Amino acid sequence: MTTDDARTRLDRLWQRGREFLGCDAAILGGAMSWVSERHLVAAISNAGGFGVIACGSMSPDLLDAEIKGTQALTDRPFGVNLITMHPELDALIDVCAANRVGHVVLAGGLPSAKSIKRAKDGGAKVICFAPALVLAKKLVRSGADALVIEGMEAGGHIGPVSTSVLAQEILPVVKDVPVFVAGGIGRGEAIVSYLEMGAAGVQIGTRFVCATECVAHEKFKQAFIKASARDAVPTVQLDPRFPVIPVRALVNKGTERFMDTQRQVIERFRAGELDQKAAQLEIEHFWAGALKRAVMDGDVENGSLMAGQSVGMVTREQPTAEIIAELVEQATEALRAKVA
Repeated sequence: MTTDDARTRLDRLWQRGREFLGCDAAILGGAMSWVSERHLVAAISNAGGFGVIACGSMSPDLLDAEIKGTQALTDRPFGVNLITMHPELDALIDVCAANRVGHVVLAGGLPSAKSIKRAKDGGAKVICFAPALVLAKKLVRSGADALVIEGMEAGGHIGPVSTSVLAQEILPVVKDVPVFVAGGIGRGEAIVSYLEMGAAGVQIGTRFVCATECVAHEKFKQAFIKASARDAVPTVQLDPRFPVIPVRALVNKGTERFMDTQRQVIERFRAGELDQKAAQLEIEHFWAGALKRAVMDGDVENGSLMAGQSVGMVTREQPTAEIIAELVEQATEALRAKVA
């Protein structure tokens, strides 16, 4: 098989994902708060991938400005990731509709059928995260146009199951909608393996943190470059009755501060000072603030260094186009070598 034949084979493998996203390479940019803003999102889309704005805790006005800012930097498709527990979720969905955003990703919890419908009524294709097969089926019934299955190797908020197990559980069964695989993907060979299992494409976050176009502080990027896979570990849940979602990050003083914060919030929850939702939001606010300190201010000691286990494959700062070209080249070579 020639390299051209292998590339044709790759394009066939992820054709469903490419058509769904409207891009050349079915590689979604993982939505990372403070990192996935207009510059990186536009760079991913311009390089042939599919950039996704991380709305995080933005207000509707801030999201509106971010979408318009991204549209000024690219004429290629991109999406917006919205957190389902955001108190102004409906208004954020309406902002996406007003700006004709083609794809809305609903994350951070199981979205309601009402939210999915609102986004679809606004003209967007809706992508949801499915952490288990039963939920994947439920989301498809609720109207999700595509799914992302993200394993525990990912950075930031994670579930308890590995990417490889989720892929084996869900890909052979869910055929009605495109399914994208995420978590621990850092090379093209891994992309090929999931495409051959039936994935429509992949989502990658950690590899893009050290993109030249990424606005993250130089100290934040250097922490990624120096880290190995074993440095990215999940936080511990102190009380099984208290729903704290584990977060994978590079260990530092900020990790210890989170454990202290978690203890304090649990005590207030038990004392009846906070209900469960308020306590959960307080935890989320901790992460938003700690992540901003690390990404924007370069406080890599006290801030949060959210990173996936693929961080060990981040060895230098590169232009986004070079990262995507490298992944595609590795995938193509893997296909060519198989036949050879």
